[in-house]
Amino acid sequence: MKNIFVFAEACLHGAAIGEKLALTHQAWHAFENDQLSFIPDHPALPIAQVRFPDQPVLLPPRDMPKRKLGSVEGIAAFFHAIAHVEFVAIYLAWDLLYRFRGMPDQFYQDWLRIADEEAQHFELIRAHLLAMHVDYGDLPAHSGLWDHAKETADDLLARLAMVPRCMEARGLDVTPAIIAKFKQLDDDASVAVLNRILTDEVGHVERGSYWFKFVCKQQGFEPEDKYRRLIRQYYLGGKPKGPFNREMRIIAGFSNDELDWLENTTL
Repeated sequence: MKNIFVFAEACLHGAAIGEKLALTHQAWHAFENDQLSFIPDHPALPIAQVRFPDQPVLLPPRDMPKRKLGSVEGIAAFFHAIAHVEFVAIYLAWDLLYRFRGMPDQFYQDWLRIADEEAQHFELIRAHLLAMHVDYGDLPAHSGLWDHAKETADDLLARLAMVPRCMEARGLDVTPAIIAKFKQLDDDASVAVLNRILTDEVGHVERGSYWFKFVCKQQGFEPEDKYRRLIRQYYLGGKPKGPFNREMRIIAGFSNDELDWLENTTL
């Protein structure tokens, strides 16, 4: 019997990209074949010990070069940025199941499936990049994605609010318009990749909503009020700016009251 936390620790603390992808798929395969244990044998290591590859070079978001989709270079830069988001998303899924213990087995199964899907997304985008003669790591990437994980390493509700219900939910808002732009460019390959990611991300955000409400109930919090408080606490600027994709966010577990609050221009 293999242990999910051993897989998680290896993925989080080894920098090799290929090994991380292979271990993620192996862990999901072990689960599918009833060969995976969810009983930890030692506490989680500090989040400061998580390792990333030496490439890409990470820059503050404000220092990232601006490129438009109207050129081959701009499209490559766009997908390199998406590749980085999906690569860090593998870490985020693994860290969520690794760091927070004492949850039902379904919690760990859900985030393992999400880690595997994020790895598939990264592989799809990397193949798409290679067709443009660019590999992941050839261009710089922004450094802000992992900061939310470090800031919420000791608070499961804050992690669920900030990662699936804020960072990933943002993809539900912006990706449909980006897909429309690639349709205008007759770029069917890009459209196919982005559609696959968008479809899966709805499910990822929904799992974040489900477990956020589950933990709120456990801890005696009213979910909508707790969500507002956590976003105000952790989101720079108070809360995300719209427009918001109400239809997809409702499917992904947001309430109309939460969306009304997000859309309100005052805090």
